[in-house]
Amino acid sequence: MDYSTYIALIPLLPLAGFVILGLFGQKHFARSAGILGTLILVVVTVLACYTAYNYFFISGKINGVYQPVTALQYTWLQFSPGLSIDMGILLDPASVMMLVVVTFVSLMVHVFSLGYMKGENRFAIYYAFLALFTFSMLGLVLSTNILQIYIFWELVGVSSFLLIGFYYDRPTAVAAAKKAFIVTRFADLGFLIGILILAFYSGTLDFGTLIQRLTDTNSTPWSQIAGTTFLGFPVLSWALTLVFIGGAGKSAMFPLHIWLPDAMEGPTPVSALIHAATMVVAGVYLVARLYPVYLIDLSVLQIITWIGAVSAFLAAIIACTQTDIKRVLAYSTISQIGYMLFVLGVPAFGTATNSGYSASLFHLFTHAFFKSLLFLGAGAVIHFIHTNEMSNMGGVRKFMPLTHITFLIACMAIAGIPPLAGFFSKEEILMTAWENNRFIYYIALITSGITAFYMFRLYFCIFWNKPPAHGHSSNEHGEGTVSMKLPLIFLAVAAIMVGFIPFSHYVSFNGQGEEIAIPISFSIAPVAMAIAGIMLAYILYYKENQRPQKLAAAWGGLYRAARQKFYFDELYLFVTKKIIFNGIAKPAAWIDKYIVDGCMNWLGLTTTRISEQIKALQSGSVQSYAIYFFGGIVALAGVFIYLLKA
Repeated sequence: MDYSTYIALIPLLPLAGFVILGLFGQKHFARSAGILGTLILVVVTVLACYTAYNYFFISGKINGVYQPVTALQYTWLQFSPGLSIDMGILLDPASVMMLVVVTFVSLMVHVFSLGYMKGENRFAIYYAFLALFTFSMLGLVLSTNILQIYIFWELVGVSSFLLIGFYYDRPTAVAAAKKAFIVTRFADLGFLIGILILAFYSGTLDFGTLIQRLTDTNSTPWSQIAGTTFLGFPVLSWALTLVFIGGAGKSAMFPLHIWLPDAMEGPTPVSALIHAATMVVAGVYLVARLYPVYLIDLSVLQIITWIGAVSAFLAAIIACTQTDIKRVLAYSTISQIGYMLFVLGVPAFGTATNSGYSASLFHLFTHAFFKSLLFLGAGAVIHFIHTNEMSNMGGVRKFMPLTHITFLIACMAIAGIPPLAGFFSKEEILMTAWENNRFIYYIALITSGITAFYMFRLYFCIFWNKPPAHGHSSNEHGEGTVSMKLPLIFLAVAAIMVGFIPFSHYVSFNGQGEEIAIPISFSIAPVAMAIAGIMLAYILYYKENQRPQKLAAAWGGLYRAARQKFYFDELYLFVTKKIIFNGIAKPAAWIDKYIVDGCMNWLGLTTTRISEQIKALQSGSVQSYAIYFFGGIVALAGVFIYLLKA
């Protein structure tokens, strides 16, 4: 199959949409910008699905193994005969899967936004930013080399900054955009240093060549990097950890998770696109892309496991206390990405198998559909009620029956209720944890029960809890336009069906596919935990009562700490303002002002004063020059006479 005939259109069409809508949208496409942007995504999604069909069912497998295909490659910058920066498109099971996820979810967001964002002053600019983000994310997942992925990694950061701060007239949105940008920049510095180390020792930027050289124990690059240490740790460990720091920042993992909840200040469809399905899973995709190299250094995989497990558990606890529905979903996203990351690393505690890799990407795949459904459903509710606060909701099911059903499906999927998509992917994660590290398994099992609790707490508070408010029935928007309802239906069908895909047959560590059999008996505990979480939410929130307040009072300080997100924001503010600003920045500013600038100012002032004293010597007056001339003669004559007498 010759992919080169059309494959470049997949990322370039959204780029063309960004350029057209960005330059001419406000003037020439003010009303039709959404239609144009959506039509472009329809074409891109069809091409992506066509590519996936051809790769998985026709041409991708050779001798029983899915082979990576460089569909497009060209030299961008040539530094020397052996060193260049190339740009290209790499197709393998992971990238093709991500191709489908990014385009489909982006298409659903484009369609939903036709109704949700209708009437916005910067409607065309909004769709231009969506197109830029889609282009950046597609470029990231299709990258053939590690520097190319970094370039698009930063473009994703820029486009997310623009989308989070879309409502630039709101101080909270501006602050959230800056916070996301700054936090991820610190992480990306680590990513860049890690890239440079890996490229230096492997002598290449290309993923395939880099992995081959660093995993071949007989190669020169392997012997060089394995035999080099820094501060007592192997250089390879430093490089892989620094690369993971970049992924942890983008995926909002502990302790770099603080930016994601605030990023909900952007339009709700943006949350579905950026923070549910694509951008935040880039860190998972990055680790999966370099997974053969990570398997060399199990200590780094163990770090990834613990960070993922802590993030999953901590975010789930915080989600139980939040009252803004988008923030609940944001912490839910952090928790679910923690699942994806810890299962990548947990084989380091036992036997490294395909299941950790496949289970992680399978959950990434299923999570994309039910989490984007949750965000779009939340968007429909917010569009109807005009508030994010759960305390102002209740009984909405009477007026939003379609949103109610689809939101319930998504809640059951994320809770792991069979036979919905989340059940299958989460079971594979739990099975991998059970086989390799029982302690991590129990953390994940408890977290799954907490997930079911906070998601159905959200569900009951929105759609039940209180009697329907009479004012809702006269809402001018109703349940939303057709363009808002169709994505909910499509995503709900996906949340039901995609779990039945034999994912590990297509996407596996070595391309050969594998059979992951999970005994029914193993699923008893996870399903029981999910049901227990749902029942507890039912008891507390199905009808309005005083039980939640009494329970919160009983938990006391722990509840208050969770409500305040365990004071991570306050901790970061203390470190930045009290330590960095006062302890480092102010002394540095004093040195800069009074020593560096002071020395330069003193030199300038001294030069000025000397020039003031001597500038009269060149006044241009002939009489003055004559006086100086004869004065000099007299002085020389005096010196000459003095010397003769001596």
